[in-house]
Amino acid sequence: MTQQERHDIIIDMVKRQGYATIEQLAHHFNVTPQTIRRDLKVLADEQLIRRVHGGAGLLESSTVNTAYSARKLINHDAKARIARALAQQIPDQSSLFINIGTSTELIAEALLNHQGLEIITNNLNVAATLQHREDFNVIVAGGSVRSRDGGIIGEATVDFINQFKVDFGIIGISSIDADGALLDFDYQEVRVAQAIISNSRQVYLAADHSKFARNAVVRLGHLNQIHALFTDQEPPESICRLLKEQNIALNICP
Repeated sequence: MTQQERHDIIIDMVKRQGYATIEQLAHHFNVTPQTIRRDLKVLADEQLIRRVHGGAGLLESSTVNTAYSARKLINHDAKARIARALAQQIPDQSSLFINIGTSTELIAEALLNHQGLEIITNNLNVAATLQHREDFNVIVAGGSVRSRDGGIIGEATVDFINQFKVDFGIIGISSIDADGALLDFDYQEVRVAQAIISNSRQVYLAADHSKFARNAVVRLGHLNQIHALFTDQEPPESICRLLKEQNIALNICP
């Protein structure tokens, strides 16, 4: 197989799956990981794929989010570390919102060792993770269910969230702009997240390092509306400056 043939297949695999790991590609072609890394560098330089930690993904769009199945794989280990660190800051017997996202789903898993939590969520995957704990009270918001990721959205969801005032709002995000704007792709999803922020005494944001290099089209809010940011790498200088100015806790989970 020629290098060009291998490149064509890599592009096709990434398009079909949304994401491909270096390990998966090396096994598929029976070549070394170093060979795949060189292939991915060439393809990324030609703007045919996007390099991400541990593999390759689709080129980013500011209007369409990466497929849910791919997002579950991208930076999974980093998201898991963030989830564990954030969960450690949640006391037993707390009330909290958990919104839509692959990071927040991992946070739900990390909360399973807690006691006496009350959780309101618009994420069916979060509810499914937490439902077996008999000392948890899991409340699922009403609204329209998105088939692609189990997210619940719509005006009914916003109205439901507005009935509560909880200790912690735990949110994920698609993009953090250099000026501190929190950005996402779905207007209806953003409306729910805004309601969560408004009705939480403390807001914790989980965002792996890739969120500082993405663009999204819908404004959710601003970093000055959160109380703590949990991430896996040092944020860009402009973000660090904003966090310091606003006295927002930065938790880096390497």
